[in-house]
Amino acid sequence: MAINGIGSGMDINGMVKALVNAESAPKTAQLDRLEKTTTNKVSALGQFRSALSTFQTALGKLNDSSLFEKRSATSSASDTVSIKADSSAAAGKYNVQVFNLAQTSKVALGGVDNATDKLGSGKMTISVGDNALDIDLTDASLSDVRDAINAAGKDSGLSASIISDPSGGGGSRLVLSSNTSGTGNDIQVSVSGADADQLNQLAFAPPSGADADFKPTAVDDSDPRAARVISYSRDANIAIDGINMSSASNTVEGAIEGVTLTLNKAQSADALEKLETVSLGVTEDKGGVNKAITEFVDAYNAMMDTVNSLTNVTPIGGDDKEPLAAALVGDSSVRAFMTNIRNELSNTGNATGIRLLSDLGVTTQRDGKLAIDDTKLSDALDKNFEQVNAFFTGDQGLMARMDSKVKPYTDTNGLLASRTKSLQNTISSVDKEREAHAARVSKLEARLFSQFNAMDMLVSQLNGTSSFLTSQLDSLPGVVKQNK
Repeated sequence: MAINGIGSGMDINGMVKALVNAESAPKTAQLDRLEKTTTNKVSALGQFRSALSTFQTALGKLNDSSLFEKRSATSSASDTVSIKADSSAAAGKYNVQVFNLAQTSKVALGGVDNATDKLGSGKMTISVGDNALDIDLTDASLSDVRDAINAAGKDSGLSASIISDPSGGGGSRLVLSSNTSGTGNDIQVSVSGADADQLNQLAFAPPSGADADFKPTAVDDSDPRAARVISYSRDANIAIDGINMSSASNTVEGAIEGVTLTLNKAQSADALEKLETVSLGVTEDKGGVNKAITEFVDAYNAMMDTVNSLTNVTPIGGDDKEPLAAALVGDSSVRAFMTNIRNELSNTGNATGIRLLSDLGVTTQRDGKLAIDDTKLSDALDKNFEQVNAFFTGDQGLMARMDSKVKPYTDTNGLLASRTKSLQNTISSVDKEREAHAARVSKLEARLFSQFNAMDMLVSQLNGTSSFLTSQLDSLPGVVKQNK
């Protein structure tokens, strides 16, 4: 409900607000347009910079020379032999036979009646190949010996456990296990000390000559409690392309330069008799390079989608309606960037043989995006792998040249960062102008209210004077009063 002036009866509040709005609206609309336009540009530049950063990552992946040094290794029977190859491995094919795997030593020492019975004191020396472990024992039981071996041998791969042996009269045995494989690394145990008589029954030496076929054997078949060999330590024996060789480990390195073989199981006797082999192959990792090139094309096309969306002009139905323009339509930074990138795509650089992306089956479409001819790309990788490497990588390669065009835009203090900072300063100045404009409008409103209230008071005073004069004139003699 409007409150009218006391003296004039006019809607002073409405009149003041109308005048204030008429004065304020043009400036407010101007600031709103500037803020909206600037905010949209800040957002658009952020999207543009993000798209360039993603594209730059793809450039870096394809500019990595190690990508072209990777090797792909395959095995026809990976459950028997698996293979890995590093960059020093030469491409080639190999035939492998696995006669037997490398094996570690495991023995069950002489049995005792009870694992908790005291066996005495002394020194136990456990040898595995050239390495020896000395353990001092004092009034020790079989359980104490086990614990002492596990504590002392954890860093050397030696461990001990206790099992019950029904075949040995129900007694207990100490079982020693080593993780050191290879011929000559069988476990041996010696005991010394004045009070080591009962500990002596734990002494053990592999049976002489009994390990020729590496089968489990007993030290003394006539004694059910005698120590037993569970497995002998031995080398793995294989043949690569008919050349016999051995390895102390089931991981074979150096037999083929740059190649590591992992022996998983021995071939059956029937397979060995038939001279069946496992086929191994080492090739350049062309699949990895193909994938990196595809990712580069995808990243370029994604960048183009972003650029097109930020520079697109959309017509709106009706001749009298202006088209809808994206935030970066006509932007000089975007135009300059795209010109530089397109120039590099058509620049042959210093490459020989393969000089353009089109030589790899990568061509530019009518919409500006790239497309791949998979057959032509595969053919180029098969026949000219080193030329593909030289085309993409190195300081003068396509990826480095394109990165040099992207970097000024994506750097922390680069072109887009500077422009964004400038636009943000503009938004800050708009906020300050709004505050200043609000202060001016407030003063205008106060001044108008003051002026209209003064006018209203004057009108009220004039109305009062008019009423007084009218009453005085009406009271004069001879004045004919009008009927009201």
